[in-house]
Amino acid sequence: MKKLDVLAIGSHPDDVELGCGGTVALLAQRGLKVGILHLTFGEAGTRGSVEERRGEAQEAAGILGAVEMELMDCGDGALRHGIEEEDQLIALLRRWRPELVLGPTPADRHPDHRRAHRLVADACYYAGLARRGSGDPHRPAAVFSYMQHDPFEPRFVVDVSPTWEVKQRALAAYRSQLHQPGEERDEPATKVASPEFRQAVEGRAHHYGLQISAAYGEPFWSVLPLAIVDPWMLLPKGLR
Repeated sequence: MKKLDVLAIGSHPDDVELGCGGTVALLAQRGLKVGILHLTFGEAGTRGSVEERRGEAQEAAGILGAVEMELMDCGDGALRHGIEEEDQLIALLRRWRPELVLGPTPADRHPDHRRAHRLVADACYYAGLARRGSGDPHRPAAVFSYMQHDPFEPRFVVDVSPTWEVKQRALAAYRSQLHQPGEERDEPATKVASPEFRQAVEGRAHHYGLQISAAYGEPFWSVLPLAIVDPWMLLPKGLR
């Protein structure tokens, strides 16, 4: 296991790539060691097998520049977030020791996303307690939540214009889950696998990009205010 700078966590394979794939690629390109953790195998999904989804997740992680990719078995479709799951995640946080964690949204259409947010937030706190579990304590400096289905008022938006095409290639790895132009699969139709869903992902990125004078943006939420060392760095770089 490598020491990580950033750990991006999702409930299911493809959540990270959809919600913050551009940010993950951006951080990796800047030389930070980034890892991806999927809390389930996606076994309850309508399309694709567990083996197929694992392979897709591995391929997507490589495209984004992640140096680690792992899956936990928290139960797709009824994501567990009890003491056992907390302890498993605490152990990973103490092994990888990330400073930044990107995790699921606090409130969302999919119950697994809401449960995953609670699991991630709690484990990141408990991982810093010396008398909770084994291993050297480590608490990430920040936990930021990326947007999934339901919108929220973002605390900040990351300009992912430089890595948008990388994100698109990572999404293309999820052939069983997401619509791929020119490809048809003999499996049941789902909202996520529709052309409209892919259009909505790009439309949202354009919307938040416009708010920061960029082509594409990924929105994030934070429970605490952000510490800004240099306000000058916050000035939009695009058209005014």
